[in-house]
Amino acid sequence: MSASPHEPKLGRLRRLSALVRKESYQAIRDPSSILIAFVLPLILLFLFGYGVSLDTTRTRIGLVTEEMTPLTQDLSASFQASRYFEVAVGRDRRRFEEDLVLGKVRGIVVIPADFTTDYIAGNRPDIQVIVDGSDPNTANFVQNYAQGAVANWERQRQADVASHSPAISVEQRFWFNPELTSRNFLVPGSIAIVMTLVGTLLTSLVVAREWERGTMEAMMATPVTAVELLIGKILPYFVLGLTSMTLCVLLAVFLFGVPFRGSVAALYALSAAFLIPALGQGLLISTATKNQFLASQLALISAFLPAFLLSGFLFEINSMPVVIQWITFIVPARYLIPSLQTVFLAGDIWPMFLQAIGVMLTIGAVMFVLAARSTRKRIG
Repeated sequence: MSASPHEPKLGRLRRLSALVRKESYQAIRDPSSILIAFVLPLILLFLFGYGVSLDTTRTRIGLVTEEMTPLTQDLSASFQASRYFEVAVGRDRRRFEEDLVLGKVRGIVVIPADFTTDYIAGNRPDIQVIVDGSDPNTANFVQNYAQGAVANWERQRQADVASHSPAISVEQRFWFNPELTSRNFLVPGSIAIVMTLVGTLLTSLVVAREWERGTMEAMMATPVTAVELLIGKILPYFVLGLTSMTLCVLLAVFLFGVPFRGSVAALYALSAAFLIPALGQGLLISTATKNQFLASQLALISAFLPAFLLSGFLFEINSMPVVIQWITFIVPARYLIPSLQTVFLAGDIWPMFLQAIGVMLTIGAVMFVLAARSTRKRIG
């Protein structure tokens, strides 16, 4: 399995070229490789692009006006004109209580009967907001948007009444994503999830399959070295991963309308650096297990779930327990996802990118060293 130190470099290049061609042909002919590299990414991208949204622009609520006066009607109209709510109007809160329990409405806003009296008297009238606490995020959205609707209504009334000074106006500006569209950061993040699947899951399955079929032992009988074997294995799937990423980026820009403000060079540099630890982890798993089923389970547990849960893709890392925050430092997707979101929405920020690339390459180097040592141990 080891080559002579005086062997011409041309012979090593020929062996490596033959390994790469063999692995490329195998990947092209293998339906599971095409499924994982192209079909599965498309499904995930469509799910995150169309099926998953953190925007609550049309939350259904029940609006109860216990006393109909010009003032309460004006406030009710403010809620109905809000783009954040889909309002069902009633006179009694009991009409919506069952709907709240069944999830048909996410909240009930009650304008009490003494609202007009208290407002005219100069007292601060209360408005009750009843929300479904089983979904804390939606409950907070309903409460905050209801307060915002009331605040907007108050500012309009103060501006219309000459005897009152205009209310202080707070001008908000949102950089990079002015519409606060969740798709614009979910879709770039999902590309990192796709690359994790292509890099780790596909590599671990393919190499483990060769261990199961005995073809790996056949290659060990040749003069191929362990390093040449690893390089020959990863190069085709490295190209396959970049191809899958390119397809996802084209869909993100032209189908989902996600802005792309960075450079292609930054995109490919980050993606290539991320594929190194992903492929290295897949090789390490396959070498350690030699079983497709076990390799797939380990790939999902050790790569996909951390990339999905511990990378900041959906959950803020700073809100996690300190121990979990430390664990996230060894998750390569933690460095790729914010970098991809920056490339898409902000542009090129190379100091940030170079730091992320350096960390990902370091993790990748550790993975490949472990995979090479495990392969040599298996060979021995």
